Amino acid sequence: MREIMINHTPLETRVAVMEDHALAEVYFEREKEQGVVGNIYKGKVLKVLPGMESAFVDIGLEKASFLYVDDVLPDFSIYDEYDEDSGERPAPQTHGSKEKRPPIDQLIKEGQEILVQVSKGPIGTKGARITGHLSIPGRNLVFMPTMDSVGVSRQITDDSERGRLKEIVNRLRPHKSGFIIRTVAEGRQEDEFRSDINFLVSLWDNILDRYNQMSAPALVYHDLNITYRIIRDSLSRDVRRLVIDDQEEFQRIKGFLRDYLPRYSSIVEYHSRNVPLFDVFGIEEEIDRAMSHKVTLKSGGFLVIDQTEALTSIDVNTGRFVGKGSHEETIVKTNMEAVREIVYQLKLRNIGGIIIIDLIDMESAQNRQKVYQALKDELRHDRARSKILQISEIGLVEMTRKRDRENLSRLLSAPCPYCDGTGHIKSLTTIAFELFREIQRMRLASKKLGPLTINVHPDLADHLLGDEAEYLETLQTKLGQKLTIRSIETFHHEQFEIFEF
Repeated sequence: MREIMINHTPLETRVAVMEDHALAEVYFEREKEQGVVGNIYKGKVLKVLPGMESAFVDIGLEKASFLYVDDVLPDFSIYDEYDEDSGERPAPQTHGSKEKRPPIDQLIKEGQEILVQVSKGPIGTKGARITGHLSIPGRNLVFMPTMDSVGVSRQITDDSERGRLKEIVNRLRPHKSGFIIRTVAEGRQEDEFRSDINFLVSLWDNILDRYNQMSAPALVYHDLNITYRIIRDSLSRDVRRLVIDDQEEFQRIKGFLRDYLPRYSSIVEYHSRNVPLFDVFGIEEEIDRAMSHKVTLKSGGFLVIDQTEALTSIDVNTGRFVGKGSHEETIVKTNMEAVREIVYQLKLRNIGGIIIIDLIDMESAQNRQKVYQALKDELRHDRARSKILQISEIGLVEMTRKRDRENLSRLLSAPCPYCDGTGHIKSLTTIAFELFREIQRMRLASKKLGPLTINVHPDLADHLLGDEAEYLETLQTKLGQKLTIRSIETFHHEQFEIFEF
């Protein structure tokens, strides 16, 4: 059973999806940093790169967006409105195989204006990924105006139901248009699909009107905010309740459900307790845990998760867990617990790209296979696509995971101004020796050096007057001058200044 918890304020909305009382997913949307995935723009092609089979397009965001050749729509007549006499639009075209696909510089030109949708938001230093193949989600269907086919969610497994749904949508859809039947559509009747199709086609016509009237770069269609996207995409029979802690937003959601999804209006609850919603359900604690470098396991073992620009490494350790059986049994038990927590953290943190998992070495090939299979089983419950290689003899697992949005760490944190994101700063001893070398340089550069005043961070002052006091005394004797150490609270840990008086 699933539950949806919404913490709403005027500046930020946080949505937590709970599965069996455990936090499964968390989404953040800030008023000044609203997401762009799903938005449709009229963009202007800035540069076409034939060697990379891609182009950069200005859609009005801070960074230029990236358009790959497979995402370029080859037939731009799709932007025309329906033929009023026939009720048809031009038939969509596809590139076909890569061998037959024309080069990107034959599909679009620099300065050309095109209609695109953001498929992947900006991540780190990269701009947004965009596509010309648009998709407009509705409650039961996703409208694909540039396609000419009907697909059914893989989560609907009953063949007869798949056939029934496909037959209804094929009969109702406009000529030369595409739809994907969503998981929540299972069991729905024809009237609901007709309503969805009419709404989506009308929305598409409005998008075309705006596209033809606006100059690039321009936002043509803004997707729903995070609250209503979750309601649209996640409300299903397995959602037991939807709880929100803001009275005004509660009333708006209640009204929205009453008008459009009346069967779910009874599951909405208003959280009026004095204790914050995310504190009551332990969500705040789980978010803090997901931001941590070290994650403890129930057995006493722990994970160390390091994220870099290129890859993420996860190290598994037994910690204080010693087990009750053999050494190998203890290791296998820790690894089995670790793979469950690893997949949970990958989903919660939304970690993508290359991932290296350093499991504890197992001597038995049978045990390695057991842990590998457990990892594969856990990944089946992850909606993000992943590829995984067998565990190596030294216990390493190599895998990749698709990421479609910024991971939690980058979303909620910034590089440390001290270490610039490296995770390390110079030790006090290292800084002290640098200070001493600088004094020696001053001594060699000046024939007569006067008394020196040294401004340092309080921690370095304590170190110099404590651990390095003996050498400081020796240095004063060698210089024949007094060295005065002054503690400055506002100094950077590695900063020091030397003044001669």
